[in-house]
Parts: sequence; structure tokens; C-alpha cells
Amino acid sequence: MKTNIYRLMGCGVMAAAVSSVSLTGCQDFFEQDSDRIIFADGGHLNNPTDTVYSMVGILQKMQALADRSVLLGEVRGDLVDVNEYTSADLRDIALFELDDSANVYNQPRDYYAVINNCNYYIARADTALKDNRNEKVFMREYAAAKTFRAWTYLQLVLAYGKVPFVTEPILLSGDLERDYPKLEVKDICEWLISDLVPVADEDIPLFNGLSVDSRLAYVPTKIMLGDLCLWAGRYREAAQWYYRYISMRNGEQSAYALGTNGSSWNRDEKDYKSWSDSYSGMLTSEGYAADAELISLIACPTGMAELNYSQLRNIFNSTNENAYRPELSPSGALTDLSESQVYCNYSTANEVTYAPEELPDGRGDLRLPSIVQEGSVNYDNAWRPSQTVLKYSSANVRIYRRAMVYLRMAEALNRAGYPRFAYEILADGVNDSIVRARILPYCPTLEDSAFVQGFSFPENRYVVRCLDTKATDINTMGLHSRGSGWTEFNEHYAFPVAPEGVADTLQYQMEKVEDMLVDEGALELAFEGQRFYDLMRVALRRNDPAYLAEKIYARRGEDRRGEMRSLIKAQLADKHSWYLSWRGQIGY
Repeated sequence: MKTNIYRLMGCGVMAAAVSSVSLTGCQDFFEQDSDRIIFADGGHLNNPTDTVYSMVGILQKMQALADRSVLLGEVRGDLVDVNEYTSADLRDIALFELDDSANVYNQPRDYYAVINNCNYYIARADTALKDNRNEKVFMREYAAAKTFRAWTYLQLVLAYGKVPFVTEPILLSGDLERDYPKLEVKDICEWLISDLVPVADEDIPLFNGLSVDSRLAYVPTKIMLGDLCLWAGRYREAAQWYYRYISMRNGEQSAYALGTNGSSWNRDEKDYKSWSDSYSGMLTSEGYAADAELISLIACPTGMAELNYSQLRNIFNSTNENAYRPELSPSGALTDLSESQVYCNYSTANEVTYAPEELPDGRGDLRLPSIVQEGSVNYDNAWRPSQTVLKYSSANVRIYRRAMVYLRMAEALNRAGYPRFAYEILADGVNDSIVRARILPYCPTLEDSAFVQGFSFPENRYVVRCLDTKATDINTMGLHSRGSGWTEFNEHYAFPVAPEGVADTLQYQMEKVEDMLVDEGALELAFEGQRFYDLMRVALRRNDPAYLAEKIYARRGEDRRGEMRSLIKAQLADKHSWYLSWRGQIGY
């Protein structure tokens, strides 16, 4: 087998075959003639122009993971379902037939292409090099490479359960034969946390030439640390890292408030015939701003003929390219959950009412009908049903946004022992007044109070709607209000009260609030690739694989559980059935 050694050159990656050696095994992982891996020539990165070229090389390799980062986290969940047009590869994943090495989505070598490029940069960048302003040349890119590596490893281990862990660049043929340790998610997270903490405060690199604002092209290190700590069960630290991102994203003495965009019935129309939408536009915008919802994305090619063109628009939407036949649709479980929410209205005359359950359109939470548009289209002289999921209207693939960070901070706070803090993020929104009035009184110790007070949301920068509904500068409300109206007045949405006789009140509250967070994640993040991993995280945390299994079996609704059980041959109560198959050492 031929080994090609690659060098970073020009504006992208240029291959230069400089040697050939005989190797055995690993063909699929390296696939040398396909340029999946950038190999190095043994030199060091010590020229300032290397910063751009090296980062572009990593960003290009990330494109191969873009669709997978969404589909593996969504298709295995309960919020989307297959249909008669679904590809065999996606259908197999949806039904947990995950042992097919020919499945286009079961290609671990693509993850290692990113990891090896990051390992090379981390090992070879001269981090001591300074420019004429005495600033280190490579530190921003060094931190970015470490964060990209962490994101890729987390995606990889969540897909496969246990993976070879490689932290040095594979440069020589002998490196292919090494016995790399195989680690599970917690062990990988612990290593990566230690690796990222020293570079957590480095700024992201900025340069021109991308199709998007380069500030969107990077994974924020603080968010990545929050995710790693969340999976590792280090909940206090996870909450603090998410908060550090929120509080520092726009600089000190600034805010990154949750905002007030949503889909809502017109407040003073009692017949519930018309509603307004400031929600979907917020999710489709790809501009960078201090109050933008979008945090980061993978910038993908815009032409269908280009390598790594994202197919998500054709998978979720009716398009001319797929003959108006999307491969995935909202599930019965998602529709049922959305319609089961109680929409609360608060008129300008201070009257509280609830939307009728029998509304023909727009029942319950309004986020789903805002995002998913259904109709019909004339194609090839015949009318066909059409579906548009507005979250997939771009060539790029979004990976982090504001609501995701707030939800995960709430999840971490809840499991750290502060369910009231988590609940307020859902119901009312938080600022320091809310914290003082509704969270601190329930802190049992001075240590708890000190921890909570470490999360400061100053009233002049985080203006909460529930405290002054007439204010004109409101920028904060409960996340549930994005689709369910005025949650702060909703008597059907309340902090859980433990029944008499429950011995551990706090544990009861944490689990009930966690259930609310899981539902909110479904309502807010549907189709974005988070659902299966959210269910997995809770199931592992509770040591209850059936928690995940029962959600998946109810994908088509409670009354069709038996149907899903018969279709899914794997026993989902066995967590080993959750993961894609892995063969060989690295790749297969």
C-alpha cells in the first residue's frame, strides 16, 4: 500500500507524494490516494502565514463531519422519522442496524482526518514565536486546533462508544501499527478538560477569505469545556464554563441575553386566528452580532458537485434536487409533545388566557409550526406534498447557538443541586433580581449561596420580561416562552413540588426539572442533531438505559410503541446497541 506524505501549501491542501512504503491493514482509515489525511513533512510551523493555511486545512476536513454531526444525533432519536424515500443508510441508523461498515455515515476515518491534522498543528506550532508587537503568533490557532480536536473526539466517542485515543500526529508508517488505547466518553472528556483549561481564555483567530464571518467558524473553547464537563459529570464546572462564555462573549461589562424572539399568538385577539413569528428568522440568520442566536457553524461548499456539499437541505426539505421527496419528517412523538404544551397568553389589559386545545392549526407550542412548513407542489405534472424545515435553508451546518448554551447551563445547574436556578431559565429568565428573590432563599448553605452568586446577570444588562412587562428594553425571558407564550403567568408550567412522603425532595425536584429540560430541548432543538445525545446523557446519568429506550420506542406516538419495538431489532435497554460498530484499531 502506498503512503503519501502531504504538506500544507497555498490556500488549501496540496498533496505531494514523496515516498512509498509497504504497509498492511489500515487501508480504509488512511485511504492514501483519497487525501483524507494531511501528512506532514517533518517540519515546524514557524511562519506566520502557516496560521491561515493550517486552519483552512482543518476547516476543510471538518466539512466531512458536518452532515454526520446532525444525522447521527437526530436519526437515532425520537423527533424525526423515516419515510418511503429514506435512503437505506439513514433507515438502518434509524432502526439501530449499526454494524454495516459500508454505511456512508459509518466512516470513523473522517474523524481521524480532523484529529490528525489538529495533532500535527498542536505538535509542530512554535507557540513561543512572537511578532513585532511582542504577541504570540500561533496561540490563537493553537487553542482553536485543540478545541477542534476536542469537539471531534466528543462526536466520535458519542457515535461509537469507545474509540482509539491518539494525541500525537501519525507521520510515519510505524505509527499505524501502534496499539492505541481505546477510551470511553468520560475518560476522553477528563483528558480533554485538562488539555483545554490552559487555553480557555485565548481569543479565536480572525482572517478573511471564508464564505462566512470567520468568528462563526470556530468552536468556542469555553462552551467545549462546558460540554466536556457535562459529559464527565462535573456539573458545577460545566455550569461555570457555560456561564463564562455567556458573560464574556461580547467582552466585559456586556451581556449575551437569551432574547425575546419567539412565535406567539397576537396578544389581544381572543379568537386565536393569527400569530406572529420572530423565531424562524432568528434561526436562519448567519450573521455575526452581539445578540445573534448563531454561535458557530461548519462552513460547507455551495455547489452540489463539490466535495462535502451538505445534503441536509435535501434530506429535510422538498427540493428540486430530490424531486420534492425529503427523506426525514417530524415524528409523531415530536408533534404530540408540541401540541401537548399549554400556550399562555397575557393581553395588554393584563388578562391571562390559554389557547384552546381544539385549534385546527398552531396547537400548543408554536415553534414546530414556525419551523416546519407543509404544502404541495406541482412537479412533473403531478401534485406532491412538500415539506420545508427552515433550520436547513443554508449550505452551512450550524453546530452551536445561544439557546443550546443556556439549556446546557440549566442542565448542569440542575444536576449540581440547583433545580430552581434551572427552572427559572426555562420559565422566567434570570437576572440578579430573580436570583436574589427566587433562588438564593433556597440555598441551604453559605457555600451554595456563594456558588449561585458567582452567576451574575446584572439588571441593567439583563432586563427580564416577567419583572416589568411594559419595559421597552426587555432582552430576557424564559426559554419556554419562545413558543408557549407568557410562561411567567402559566399556572400549568410550574416548579415541581414533591408529594408528601418523598424522602429526598431535592432528588425528586432535580429529576422532574431534568424531564422539563429534556422536553424543552426537544421543542427548541428539534432536527439539530442533539436529541439522541441528550437522551443518552440522561440515561447514563440515571443508570437507566430504559429511559432512552422507551423514548425511542415512542417515536411514532404512545399508541404505536409496539410497532417501533418490532421494527427495531436491537435491544435498546442494552446500551451497547446504541453505538455504531467499530472494527480494527483505527478505522476499520
